[in-house]
Amino acid sequence: METTADSRLQKLESALAHIEHQHEQLNKVVVEQARVLARLQKEIARASEAMENQEMERIRANNQKPPHYQ
Repeated sequence: METTADSRLQKLESALAHIEHQHEQLNKVVVEQARVLARLQKEIARASEAMENQEMERIRANNQKPPHYQ
């Protein structure tokens, strides 16, 4: 009976070690994805700001005052 308990304990310890390893690997993936997401959010913000600036310049260029108003 003792060997059965020892065998079960060994299987549980092995399964736990496997789960801990998977947890560490998944955590690394989540951390990397968080870094990528933060970088992409910054890039989107910069691109959005650049597009807004271009649009404002286009509007200003199209709305110039006639010469007799200056």
